[in-house]
Amino acid sequence: MNRSASSSFSGQPLFSFVVVADTHVNESDGVSSSPYRTNQLANERARHVFLDIAAMEPAPKFVVHLGDIVHPVPSLPTFQDAVACFKDIASPLTVPVHLVPGNHDVGDKHVDWMPADQVCEAFLETYRAAFGQDYFAFDEGDLRFVIINSLLLNSGLPDEERQKHWLQRQVTEAGGKRVFLFMHYPPYIYSTDERGSYDNVDEPGRSWLLELLRQPQVEAVFAGHVHNFWYDRIGQAEFYMLPSTAFLRHDFSEFYRVAPSVEFGRGDVDKFGYFVVDVFANGHVAYSIRTMGAQAKAGTTRIARPSRFLAHPKTSSFNNVGVELRHPWAESMQITATGGVQEFGRKWARNDYPLLALWEMGARLSKVPDLDLAEIESRERMRLMARMGHQYIVTSLGAPKPGLLSLDMAACGVAAFEVNATLDGFERQRGTLRAIRSETGVGIYYSKILSADLSHYDGTHFSHFVKAGFTLDELAVHREFIVAALHAGDIDGVTVRIEADQELVPAALRLMEFSRDTGCHVLASLKLSGPSLAIERADDLAVAASVAQAMILSKASSAIRYVYDTFMDVDRGYFPRHAFIDRRFNPRIAASVFTTLNALLSGAASIALEENIPNAGGSLVFSAGANRYALICAKTGQALDLLKTLPPACIAHDLASGLRQTIETEIDMLESAEAAKADELQLLLILLE
Repeated sequence: MNRSASSSFSGQPLFSFVVVADTHVNESDGVSSSPYRTNQLANERARHVFLDIAAMEPAPKFVVHLGDIVHPVPSLPTFQDAVACFKDIASPLTVPVHLVPGNHDVGDKHVDWMPADQVCEAFLETYRAAFGQDYFAFDEGDLRFVIINSLLLNSGLPDEERQKHWLQRQVTEAGGKRVFLFMHYPPYIYSTDERGSYDNVDEPGRSWLLELLRQPQVEAVFAGHVHNFWYDRIGQAEFYMLPSTAFLRHDFSEFYRVAPSVEFGRGDVDKFGYFVVDVFANGHVAYSIRTMGAQAKAGTTRIARPSRFLAHPKTSSFNNVGVELRHPWAESMQITATGGVQEFGRKWARNDYPLLALWEMGARLSKVPDLDLAEIESRERMRLMARMGHQYIVTSLGAPKPGLLSLDMAACGVAAFEVNATLDGFERQRGTLRAIRSETGVGIYYSKILSADLSHYDGTHFSHFVKAGFTLDELAVHREFIVAALHAGDIDGVTVRIEADQELVPAALRLMEFSRDTGCHVLASLKLSGPSLAIERADDLAVAASVAQAMILSKASSAIRYVYDTFMDVDRGYFPRHAFIDRRFNPRIAASVFTTLNALLSGAASIALEENIPNAGGSLVFSAGANRYALICAKTGQALDLLKTLPPACIAHDLASGLRQTIETEIDMLESAEAAKADELQLLLILLE
């Protein structure tokens, strides 16, 4: 696996481990006590996951399974058959597998309204006979890994007190060791004081556990059960709730603004997966691996493992390219109770899938509206994300509101304000902006609002939509004005809008020249919408090609930041367009390209552009660290012509498909498909010899 690497987490990790959750293995392939077809595929999907892990190079130190190992509960006669199936499915692993008991493995938590069998001494004995201890700890160097049985909390069983005393000692007497803790039920999913539900640990056990987890030596907490991703912090500890490999808890499909996918959201395979955690001397990085519901039939002993590129804001060095978060990115909502064990009232939950997609890209820079800084909940999420490297450009209409200026901007990750105003409005606010820069130390970009568009006054049409940002041509027209504002200390830079039909590379070269000549920083607002507010722009490959170019250009000049408008698809309202994630929050090709280039090029502090390949759709040759690369963004025939000029042993990364192969193999593949894909855009990163 290829990982992004920054100065914070450079070099090889001390070791890695894998966290898997909620495999729900059945008593045999193709059957399940659940009526959903998705559940019937759990075995094949778990088998693929363990074969995938077995093929990891280097191998992880160990694997932790967060519970709901099997689907049949201990009272069913099929439980032992499911146990045998799980052991067979996990058998390709040659590293230790540490198991956490889930409610399907030992019975549900003790509540008087629970219809399912609840945890009891008999079920605990059945589990221990099948899988071993239900709570234990082990050390790896100066790290302690603690497995707990969360079903014991509030159970009233004799082992509840025994585990509490034991756990207290494991944490408080760790002797300087960093503590990682694993459980099935999360203490909470939304807030520490949320009401008890099927999803969380009830009181009083919750408060007792949280107090323990707030000990400074606890570095990370991992939980399963909820079959969805969430992230928070408990004290200093990072708190991860993991997706399942088998199915989605589809009551949380309420987050979507479109209809859920397979089986009412239960089979939304784009969200199935597991985590790989790299452990460093100064912390850890948790990577999400989406399995996309891949399956392996019984008898499969190995799988072809794809080239996998992993990125994360903690390890990314791409500080000057990011996305505009027009849609809510930390939205909380009430989830409807639709039956089953979710019958009584609604529950609050936050949608963290946009955050997960940002993390998988390794995106560190986002533009957000001033509303996100003003409102407590989104501001606290900004503050939380800033601790791992996220930075924000806060955009506002006019000067930032006075109430925002007393906030700790650095703690909230605020890198700059973008001030949108007409030329007259800017003139009236120059003194205010100068004072803001002086008092907060935060940079300011001026984004000029176009107040009249003469091209639309043709006797039939009129302009009825806003355009913000200077155009490229306006930089020359307003150069004197911009330089004067810079020298007066009113601004640090300006926003320049680049339309989707403008060629990015020549536009960026003009921005770099302007910045060099004037000392002006530039925020390039890269539009993904087409020219018509009524026609969707859905060319995913064109978006991905632009992303590849912007990432390389962002390291060629530290004075230019590139922000894409927008992060999530716009599928209603005005200017509909595809972006990085769809309305179910699942990644598109542009997100994958961002991840791949982040993983491959984060080790380079800067990039030197060598040449712009003539007539090749924005293709580039550049140096990053000790390596030389060519980025090819061209249609199939032209891409083939370019590839044939390069040594056949050079390595080509196909940014759209994820394939990594020699140029010779890439040429053969493209030639075999040339007739069918003559007009298809090819996105290739070539490592030149």
